[in-house]
Amino acid sequence: MSAVITTHGLTKTFKSHTAVDSLDLHVPQGVVYGFLGPNGSGKSTTMKMLLGLTQPTSGDINVLGQPLTRASRTELLPSIGSMIEAPPGYGHLTGRENMRIVQGMLDLSSAQIDRALATVRLTEHQHKLVRNYSLGMKQRLGIAMALARDPALLVLDEPTNGLDPAGIEEIRTLLVHLAGRGITVMVSSHMLDEIDKMAGVLGILANGRMIFQGTRDELFAHSIPDLIIETPDPQAALAQGITATPIPRGIRISGIDKHQTAQVVHRLAVAGVPIHEVRRVQQSLEDVFMDLTGRGGML
Repeated sequence: MSAVITTHGLTKTFKSHTAVDSLDLHVPQGVVYGFLGPNGSGKSTTMKMLLGLTQPTSGDINVLGQPLTRASRTELLPSIGSMIEAPPGYGHLTGRENMRIVQGMLDLSSAQIDRALATVRLTEHQHKLVRNYSLGMKQRLGIAMALARDPALLVLDEPTNGLDPAGIEEIRTLLVHLAGRGITVMVSSHMLDEIDKMAGVLGILANGRMIFQGTRDELFAHSIPDLIIETPDPQAALAQGITATPIPRGIRISGIDKHQTAQVVHRLAVAGVPIHEVRRVQQSLEDVFMDLTGRGGML
């Protein structure tokens, strides 16, 4: 697929600390791109550089087929919607009044404002004061502001932060719907389960470096789940010289591939150890993420 965002060697250094280190991003068109990493891994700094809010120390950024420079940023920004950190909005104004400010700043039509409010399902609440909005409604208003210009690219930093399960599901459904309309959505989140449900492509940062980029299936291929062998005689299995951990009703073996699994099963069968079942432990995105990042940081 053609790329909406590419970077080459993107680096940002603050004094002696390198927040983003030689990052090569490839964000395909029309997908939800899940941008993951432990706190302090460089996600927010990267997103700010992609929006021209922070200047890179070195490296190149291409957005929507054009190099992102100080000169081109003005031309590119009308095609990019974003919500970084807290959702915007003045509490003493209504949702509609907040949207009118955006309308005036970007020279938008009333039809564009109506469409953005309808997309995030705030039409019925547009005349309420924003200070009376739930957190989920405030997040949706922030997304409406980002959508009002009809962007080709939407960049969202933690859009589900602080939401209850219903609010999280609302945002997830919305972002998948937007990608289905052809809008490219780049979203960072610490909620791995939600990213797993919405993202078609994943990028994982650790210590400012990209350690994985690709589809979910490609990600899971990087991690070998533990093997469970159910047997009524786990001690007999361990006596065959297999490195394993005894568990109720069997043994658990880490880090062996399909070929090694076949060898272990053959060894047990030849030794007469009864085998009731052989299976892999089911892994979540969080399991694979923690394996890849070496469990080196809290989410």
